[in-house]
Amino acid sequence: MNPEKDFAPLTPNIVRALNDKLYEKRKVAALEIEKLVREFVAQNNAVQIKHVIQTLSQEFALSQHPHSRKGGLIGLAACSIALGKDSGLYLKELIEPVLTCFNDSDSRLRYYACEALYNIVKVARGAVLPHFNELFDGLSKLAADADPNVKSGSELLDRLLKDIVTENNKFDLVGFIPLLRERIYSNNQYARQFIISWILVLESVPDINLLDYLPEILDGLFQILGDNSKEIRKMCEVVLGEFLKEIKKNPSSVKFAEMANILVIHCQATDDLIQLTAICWMREFIQLAGRVMLPYSSGILTAVLPCLAYDDRKKSIKEVANVCNQSLMKLVTPEDDESDEPKSVAPRPPEATPDDSLANQEGTATGGPEGSCDSSFGSGINVFTAASLAHSSERTPVTLHLDGIVQVLNCHLSDMAIGMMTRIAVLKWLYHLYIKTPRKMFQHTDSLFPILLQTLSDESDEVILKDLEVLAEIASSPAGQTDDPGPLDGPDLRVNHSELQVPTPGRAGLLNTPGTKGLECSPSTPTMNSYFYKFMINLLKRFSSERKLLEVRGAFIIRQLCLLLNAENIFHSMADILLREEDLKFASTMVHTLNTILLTSTELFQLRNQLKDLKTLESQNLFCCLYRSWCHNPVTTVSLCFLTQNYRHAYDLIQKFGDLEVTVDFLTEVDKLVQLIECPIFTYLRLQLLDVKNNPYLIKALYGLLMLLPQSSAFQLLSHRLQCVPNPELLQTEDSLKAAPKSHQADSPSIDYAELLQHFEKVQKKHLEVRHQRSGRGDHLDRRVVL
Repeated sequence: MNPEKDFAPLTPNIVRALNDKLYEKRKVAALEIEKLVREFVAQNNAVQIKHVIQTLSQEFALSQHPHSRKGGLIGLAACSIALGKDSGLYLKELIEPVLTCFNDSDSRLRYYACEALYNIVKVARGAVLPHFNELFDGLSKLAADADPNVKSGSELLDRLLKDIVTENNKFDLVGFIPLLRERIYSNNQYARQFIISWILVLESVPDINLLDYLPEILDGLFQILGDNSKEIRKMCEVVLGEFLKEIKKNPSSVKFAEMANILVIHCQATDDLIQLTAICWMREFIQLAGRVMLPYSSGILTAVLPCLAYDDRKKSIKEVANVCNQSLMKLVTPEDDESDEPKSVAPRPPEATPDDSLANQEGTATGGPEGSCDSSFGSGINVFTAASLAHSSERTPVTLHLDGIVQVLNCHLSDMAIGMMTRIAVLKWLYHLYIKTPRKMFQHTDSLFPILLQTLSDESDEVILKDLEVLAEIASSPAGQTDDPGPLDGPDLRVNHSELQVPTPGRAGLLNTPGTKGLECSPSTPTMNSYFYKFMINLLKRFSSERKLLEVRGAFIIRQLCLLLNAENIFHSMADILLREEDLKFASTMVHTLNTILLTSTELFQLRNQLKDLKTLESQNLFCCLYRSWCHNPVTTVSLCFLTQNYRHAYDLIQKFGDLEVTVDFLTEVDKLVQLIECPIFTYLRLQLLDVKNNPYLIKALYGLLMLLPQSSAFQLLSHRLQCVPNPELLQTEDSLKAAPKSHQADSPSIDYAELLQHFEKVQKKHLEVRHQRSGRGDHLDRRVVL
């Protein structure tokens, strides 16, 4: 510093003392400056006051010499003390050089700067609020200072500033929010603690409504919640808890839509506390905001659905996620099935694209993991679908757009690694959407159908049950009735098929023709639609390609479908499809499975009763349809005749068995049929053995089975049963047979049994040819039995 320079009105003694390395001498100089400035205040000499402050700032506080800077700082503090209430007129000149010293490399000088600013602020009080951002910015840096003395000094200044803000109603919150939003992304734990403490203070001031600006800082708060310090995490929890209390008190003023995407991101966090807190917030948002949250459904589901599969280690998260999921599902109503164009009740605000909505959340580049399904959607699709919606329910009605939701559900259902409870929740969502918004959902059916069929192979019975409910709803919903929805699994499924409708009187002609005129797509019963028949085609195709599924779950699936849909239509349609099945081995296996279900399942009680009496045209039509496909398996054909009490035709069929290739599998099926005759399902048949006179062909058919069997346990069982038949000698004379009344099948004159028998022979001939072809290729194991 130039000793000859004029520092007037500062005297040479003051200048010399300010530059001294001893604190005591600088303090003496400060007292002289205070006395000098008081005289200028008394004289109302603003020019000299400004000159003193400018000299202390430029020549001392901003000097290159450290002792001069220290002198300048204490001198500026002395000026402020001398100015008293008038210090507000010179605050900019007083504060700026002190804040500059906050960045000094000398920790002692930073401490003196804190001390000086403390004295300045203490005198000015509320007058410093216009300069709050500068003070806050400086303090936020010192909060992370490595020197404990500097930190201690900054904390004193911080507490003083908080007292001033709390007691004053002129705080400029609008001007402060951009700075807070920037600083909240600091990674330093002391800076984070400083930020959180200030948010707590501002939230506690009645005149400051920080809730309006919560969307600006919410993402940063969730990031601070993941801090390594337990103390900071606890402080952040308290802050978020206070905000949530405020939201519950004043939901009408909350900008739910602007914060939805932030919560979606943090609901997917790997940190348990962040995830639990975010999901708790999401639960409250859905319950408080209602349909305002619907445009964000795809993002919410992306975040929430995986949580449903958590184990007990994350039980709390799982429970809250389940509430979120249920609450969101309740928001979807039948009104959402209407046109996507809502009736405007107020001017619609400009809509923001999903990308814009996310981009507005500053600092989220590192905030939370991506959704688990993003990669499967391809470019241009964002699961966080959102519109710029007003937070008030009085604004434009919300329109539900299903595209994003269906993509998320499809993605989760396709992920075989995802948990069972998540898969069940996805299927419940699909079922709910088909119930509430069937017209919109059927636009997505073709894309959903393959994965729904694939889900039938799931390991969980509960998943399969829910899957079948969805498929049944697709097959039965009136909204699915179209002229031609197209094939659901390739062009090869466009087949002509016989009519699945329950016939009405006057249509008996259908029963006498080998084939019937096909409908375009569906059975015509009111509960079925154009997807029903295609569902049956695809289900059988899946059974054909995945034999293990048929073996392990086939009966279970078909029985459940019979409960969910019309059992007659299921059997009618499957029989019709199998009639054209080229894989004869599969056709035989499938017919055997269907026959076992028909004969043994409690779900098919009504259908069995219908088939027992062939007096109605409906039952006759059904019998003829089943019979033609049942011919793929000779033994099941006989059992169908037993069920329908067509005993004479059963006897005629057994007579044809002599021309068939008798294999181990064939005899095994005869064995099973004998066992089945002993079951409760055929009680009526066994009782009819008492009426020998009216049921001669029943007894002859059973004797025919007995003659087919080797002398096994089944042979003994049937033999003992026939020994109980009274007066067997009545069967030995031709005259007695001629005199016998007509058997049950005479009650069904409209059925052409001769044509059915020819059909049976034709089908069996085809099976024989196929077996011989396989044998010629060397891939057929000859299992014929030499008797």
